[in-house]
Amino acid sequence: MHPEPVIPFDNTEPRRTRTDKPRRSRNVSAEVRIVGSVDYVLLLITILLVLIGVVLVFSASYSIADIRFGNPFLFFRRNLAFAGAGFVIMLFLANFSYENIRPLSWLLYLVTVGLLVLVMLIGEEHGGAVRWIQVPVIGNFQPSEISRATIIFMLAYLIERNPKWPRTLIGLAILSGMVCIFVALIFLPGGFTVAIITSVVGFGLIGVASPHFWKFVVAGVIAAAGVGGWLWQSYISGADFRGGRFGVWLDPFSDPLDGGYQTIQSLYAIALGRWFGVGIDNSVQATFVPEPHNDIIFAIAIEVFGFFGAVVIILLFALFIWRGIITAMRAPDTFGALTALGIVFAIGFQAVINIAVVTNTIPNTGVNLPFISYGGTSLIVSMAMAGVLLNISRYSVQKGRRPKDRPLT
Repeated sequence: MHPEPVIPFDNTEPRRTRTDKPRRSRNVSAEVRIVGSVDYVLLLITILLVLIGVVLVFSASYSIADIRFGNPFLFFRRNLAFAGAGFVIMLFLANFSYENIRPLSWLLYLVTVGLLVLVMLIGEEHGGAVRWIQVPVIGNFQPSEISRATIIFMLAYLIERNPKWPRTLIGLAILSGMVCIFVALIFLPGGFTVAIITSVVGFGLIGVASPHFWKFVVAGVIAAAGVGGWLWQSYISGADFRGGRFGVWLDPFSDPLDGGYQTIQSLYAIALGRWFGVGIDNSVQATFVPEPHNDIIFAIAIEVFGFFGAVVIILLFALFIWRGIITAMRAPDTFGALTALGIVFAIGFQAVINIAVVTNTIPNTGVNLPFISYGGTSLIVSMAMAGVLLNISRYSVQKGRRPKDRPLT
């Protein structure tokens, strides 16, 4: 008879006999840490999303790359290279025990803070926000994308080592402070939406680990209402460009040639797609939508694949979230459970925001669609996080079976 698996958030040590092997962490029994196969459903979902992204980037960027650079395959080739590099990193991390991330958490946090400060000093501005720095060979590099993963690892590490912190005022203040540092460094140069995503991921993890979960939910609702009120006030006073976006959201045709142009063209693309789409080579709106291969690529997806294609993409993200939550629930320790949940928060929430923007459900803002939008930093970081999630799934406790030790190769 096998011993009962340790509940991820239960930090009490199980009794062990003299024959038990030493544990790697204070709340993990060595007997349940049996290396098995990855969650192949999760792996398949990730690969499908990336492949869909490669196809859509080609369809969306073909015309614009030919017009601007005389090379219709420019963005497609770059994106294919990013996807290849991301797959190698994902494969490596899927076989690299997530336990090894623990001692690197502080180093990752400090390096990310340094990079965010560097963005404020020498960063390049695009679209009213300073998010990128130029790196030799790599080109544009966006440190705020790394912050999503870093804050997940840091909080998971701190909460596991200090399980009482989410229950005490001082502990909550320390954990919240770690999140606020990132949020401030991202928001000040103009990364409004990325700062919101980082705060949702960070405070969401703290809330899950805290007995005051519903208080965090209420605080989140109040914060969302506050942001909405601020945008409304900016719209009324005209003091901030985000207020203009709020007004355009209410009526895109009030400024059809400037602020509402992108939204209007996105809605046209959605309308053209109908039920089954116009086909990969027949996108019309790819020549009208600004940067169609980036933030607005979901509109091109609907034009190309139609309503049913859009439903498939949304279902794939929903399945990714579902398998990620199962991985978190079965994780053998607190660090693994919180890391898995954080990855689900980061990928899922960003996908929801992007789809809501494209369909004009919320005001227009710059955030890409994970795994699908063009962008090296975003794609590689998203695939790296998927690799960590896959690795956690290899160690997940599964009742009634002891999986074989089989690597993902």
